[in-house]
Amino acid sequence: MTGGIRGVAPTCHASMVAPGTGGQQGLPSRPGRTSGPDPSRAAVGEHLGRSSRHQRRGAGPDVRPRSIGSVTRPVTRPVTRPVIALPGRRKRGAHIADFPDSLSGVDLDLYFADYARGVLHAGGLALHLPFDADPAEYRGVFDGVLLPGGADVDPAHYGADPLDGHPNEPERDELELALLALADADDLPVAGICRGLQLLNVHGGGTLHQDVPEHAHFDKAPNTTIHHVEFTEGSVCARLYGRPIEVNSLHHQTIDRVAPRFTVTARSEDGTVEAIEATDRPWIAVQWHPEMMDDGHDDPLFAWLVAAAAERRRRR
Repeated sequence: MTGGIRGVAPTCHASMVAPGTGGQQGLPSRPGRTSGPDPSRAAVGEHLGRSSRHQRRGAGPDVRPRSIGSVTRPVTRPVTRPVIALPGRRKRGAHIADFPDSLSGVDLDLYFADYARGVLHAGGLALHLPFDADPAEYRGVFDGVLLPGGADVDPAHYGADPLDGHPNEPERDELELALLALADADDLPVAGICRGLQLLNVHGGGTLHQDVPEHAHFDKAPNTTIHHVEFTEGSVCARLYGRPIEVNSLHHQTIDRVAPRFTVTARSEDGTVEAIEATDRPWIAVQWHPEMMDDGHDDPLFAWLVAAAAERRRRR
């Protein structure tokens, strides 16, 4: 569970990216989401032409109208950098401080900007996945996935009853588990941070300790180092980070039973699982928040994810 609110980017829900229309056989759609007809090539081009004014340089396809006589056609530059899916969280306007009362009933999709900064700094493109999206419809769009921090995973997913006073976000679980189903089916690299580590473990059949309050240092600045982490020799994490490092601690849940498909590759001095790696997929997750540390955008985890996604893109 994430703590301090640093670099939150609210986005009113609207998808400006046309989902991929590649094959979706064998991949279940997200429950409760219905798919419309696949857009034709002309319809997609028309949509991108209308939307070009919303594109930032370096943030997506370069789509600019070109006038040829009386005909205006969109000009596209193919995306060559790996595209990383970045889900967020849903809030009502009433929950946002200083938000106009007239917009209290509006849904907003929120994204912590530090995650996208890390992806961009490492050379990738961060694509914010709308909360209402069905990830199955984005098949062929993403080259990798970044699972960020956030509220508790619903304990129903690992056969436990919820504790009082610990909110969870079942609809977010639904979205991110569907995204993991896509990553599993298409062998996409995945990096998880805090909640992302916990969700990966639950997705693989593991369980969580629901409340470890001594780990929740939410009263401190998010870049405050709390303890050190040691890595398992020969692991990917050991290669990325090298010697033990000092990290922050902004969570109140930890891994209990490790899922069979994962190995533990880092622990803190009290034995808490601080990193896991999948044995059958390019999936790595850490319990701390590297993006909130000083120079967090330069953390090796982002570089690993973007490099793995670039390799996956080359194999398409």
